[in-house]
Amino acid sequence: MAVPILRASIPQLHPPLHFLCSTPPGIGTSKKRSFLFCVPSELSPVRSEVSFCVGTHLIPHPNKVDTGGEDAFFVSSLHPGVIAVADGVSGWAEQNVDPSLFPQELMANVYYLAGDEEVNNDPQILIRKAHAATSSIGSATVIAAILEKSGVLRIANVGDCGLRVIREGRVVCSTSPQEHYFDCPYQLSSQATGQTYLDAMVSSVELIEGDTIVMGSDGLFDNVFDNEIVSTIARYKDVVEAAKALANLASSHSLDSNFDSPYALEARARGFDVPTWKKIIGMKLTGGKPDDITVIVGQVVSA
Repeated sequence: MAVPILRASIPQLHPPLHFLCSTPPGIGTSKKRSFLFCVPSELSPVRSEVSFCVGTHLIPHPNKVDTGGEDAFFVSSLHPGVIAVADGVSGWAEQNVDPSLFPQELMANVYYLAGDEEVNNDPQILIRKAHAATSSIGSATVIAAILEKSGVLRIANVGDCGLRVIREGRVVCSTSPQEHYFDCPYQLSSQATGQTYLDAMVSSVELIEGDTIVMGSDGLFDNVFDNEIVSTIARYKDVVEAAKALANLASSHSLDSNFDSPYALEARARGFDVPTWKKIIGMKLTGGKPDDITVIVGQVVSA
């Protein structure tokens, strides 16, 4: 079966269908800790069947527009509903390896294996099987989430791609990046030295109708604060427009040398800053982080 690999910086609306896309990598949020928090719903979780309506938007790194970048993502709103993002590690280019091939094949394998009986709606097992089936040289961070009809969203994350669940104007569930040290995230790899599915941060959250899921490569979260994500989502009823707005905001911030971005805040917290003489005159390290930006926005609806 041929798997569609698309390279386009355009929004996509996903009714019940399978969709696989090659896109650009991104940036992560505060990379200090590796944890996930989920606030229990104060409302009754969904008991009837649910699904999601999904919109996507991707913007390549300014220097990678011609090649489409090194991210890949997969969306399926068929049961089980699956969304996933893989962010290729660009350093492989220094070894004459195309960094986009590994994440593309990884997501192609997610496509083939999402309905596998052994996966059984477990994103960690899906990552294991997809990684084992990937033969390309390279590495990638990856996040996968499966929405069960009962309303339970199951999440597995290796590295610094991220996910937020927004409910009634606040973030009620948030992943945080896993990293070896600043700007070096956990990653699945073709080499034995990389991480595996066993290193994934795994969790689940009960969703209710009206919740919004925001998933992205670190290009989104390194450049856009959570409160900006919440306020942007609130302005749009259409998931395609919401995804486009978030990607455009991340892109704008990433190119703004004066913006005090999540990435810059974390860098300073880790001891990276301007020289001492600049600090004396009141200067500090600021700016966004140019990167590939992948955004998936899902609205939880009754099936």
